[in-house]
Amino acid sequence: MKRVQVRLIPRAIGKKSEIKKFRKQGYVPVEVYGKDVENRHAYISIKDLKAFPKGETFLIEAEIDGDKRVCLLREMQMGWLGDNPIHVDLQDITHVSEIEVEVPIEFVGTPAGVSLGGTFEPLMHSLTVKARVDKLPDKITVDVSGLGLGDAIHVRDIVPPEGCVIMDSPEETVAVVLEPEVEETTPAE
Repeated sequence: MKRVQVRLIPRAIGKKSEIKKFRKQGYVPVEVYGKDVENRHAYISIKDLKAFPKGETFLIEAEIDGDKRVCLLREMQMGWLGDNPIHVDLQDITHVSEIEVEVPIEFVGTPAGVSLGGTFEPLMHSLTVKARVDKLPDKITVDVSGLGLGDAIHVRDIVPPEGCVIMDSPEETVAVVLEPEVEETTPAE
């Protein structure tokens, strides 16, 4: 699994003037919490946030005053326009043996039904996986080249990576190849 290293600046609680000052300098408040660890309040650089990988699961190695923690990005609150982060939650997983996390699905291949006029329709874009921290996959690859017209892939059809258990319902449909719509014509009288 990909790891991203960030350096966090400690933050004092209850000082709005300090938060405003740091936001103007390009920092966002962050909370680091987890099982059997002390919660930490800090700031993270917007530059570091924008450098995070998109569309894949990754771990964050956060350093606060020389204290290194392995974290997962749990939530990023955005401003009212939806374009600027205003708060970040990181879950410290240093003392966790297993964790549930959403992992993106990568579809590979071209379904056979598409060449016959069908349309490939992905219905799920991620799966919830339970695994040890060192066994978490970046993404789950699903080969869709064998799908014909009207065929579907369900969660039960996906073989999870070694050491992982898929937590989603086995009956959920992941992707389908829709049959082409046929236009009905009425005979001219």
